[in-house]
Amino acid sequence: MEINKREVEQILQAVGGRDNIAAVSHCVTRLRFVLKDEGQVDKTLLESIGIVKGSFSSNGEFQVVIGQGLVNKVYDALLNIADITGATRQETKEAAVKKLNPFQRAVKTLGDIFIPLLPAIVTAGLLMGINNVLTGKGIFYPDASLVDVHQQWKDFAGIINLIANTAFVFLPGLIGWSAVKRFGGSELLGIVLGLMLIHPDLLNAWGYAQAVADGTVPYWNLFGWEIAKIGYQGQVLPVLISSYVLAKVETFLTKRIPDMFRLLLVAPISLLVTGFLSFTVIGPLTFGVANWLTSGFVSLFDAFSILGGLLYGGCYALLVVTGMHHTFLAVDLQLIASTGGTFLWPMLALSNISQGSAALAMMFVSREEKLRGMSLTSAVSAFLGITEPAMFGVNIRYRYPFVSAMIGSAIGAVILTLSKVKAASIGVGGLPGFLSIFPEHWGAFFLGMAVALVVPFTLTFLVGKTRKTQ
Repeated sequence: MEINKREVEQILQAVGGRDNIAAVSHCVTRLRFVLKDEGQVDKTLLESIGIVKGSFSSNGEFQVVIGQGLVNKVYDALLNIADITGATRQETKEAAVKKLNPFQRAVKTLGDIFIPLLPAIVTAGLLMGINNVLTGKGIFYPDASLVDVHQQWKDFAGIINLIANTAFVFLPGLIGWSAVKRFGGSELLGIVLGLMLIHPDLLNAWGYAQAVADGTVPYWNLFGWEIAKIGYQGQVLPVLISSYVLAKVETFLTKRIPDMFRLLLVAPISLLVTGFLSFTVIGPLTFGVANWLTSGFVSLFDAFSILGGLLYGGCYALLVVTGMHHTFLAVDLQLIASTGGTFLWPMLALSNISQGSAALAMMFVSREEKLRGMSLTSAVSAFLGITEPAMFGVNIRYRYPFVSAMIGSAIGAVILTLSKVKAASIGVGGLPGFLSIFPEHWGAFFLGMAVALVVPFTLTFLVGKTRKTQ
């Protein structure tokens, strides 16, 4: 698809011109601007441009949604027209971070660590969903699974389960890679650190509670100091803190050790120091904190199921707008590791579906041809787990679809929390999301999904029809 040069010029004008651009880069679907003054943005002009699907500000960046396959052409044309040099994604992030407060920086840091892991985690979730279908009782046969009746499928399901579980079994290795890289250290050392924390010589974290009950927890004896010899499978906090320490130790040593000795000294000393700290201090402390937080979170939702569903289900879309939703990925992973499943992720899936349903209703309400087309395509995207086009291109722009989606999501979430619906893993946050739900919870999840489809669509349609213009 060819681009209209005039529309690119209008984008430049709408963001305040070249003098207002501190840095600009692009991702798969969006132009990402770091602007000197976001108050200069002309949103009315921006929304009138044909190739623009929406815009929003998040984490110090003003992002303009263009669409996959077209954004790179618009980006190249923008650089040429404005006569500016493009920035890398990292340079844009660094420029944006300077505009954030400490809390926003912390949220952004977690996002930078966990977002790169999403492809592996979501893929694992989808494969675990297939395994759930094959091994779940009552799906194809009463009181029996497909592999129980057709034994020839048993090993096939076993292989799928092994492939799916790999990302979760070696999660500390993935987090170590991403976290150490984000903190400025060597990602290779981060991988080694993460795998070191789940070494097979250590007691598996999932067997720790039983080992304590049996009195069989192994210990190291360091000159009279006994240290529990346990691993941190599925844990998030231990490897996060350890990765930060590793990156800082490595950076400290790199600045002070001469070049000719760095290869021999920096990596061994960094791993040795961080390893001892991880097993003696960081691991035991954060392991206890993580379990305490998980227990508290679960108890809170157990005691206040309706309130929890209303707040989390209704407000999740607001978390997406602020970028804070990335912090809950760590919570989901911790819940899966500690309790065998997460009750938060199913509500996320309903929130995405609700946003898609509200956007779809706008196709029947709007009189504008551009909005009708955008509503349909963005709704399909949201139903498949990508909500940005629907949220920022349609729903937030007209407000009432966004509110309608939040209402539908909240009601659906209450159904899930009352029914104790859990997901075995994180998957695609849309209609295919049922694959990640434990099969015994499918009935309640499909009921919540129906609410997430019907309520936002109905509310948006009714409110939209009462308006004179659209």
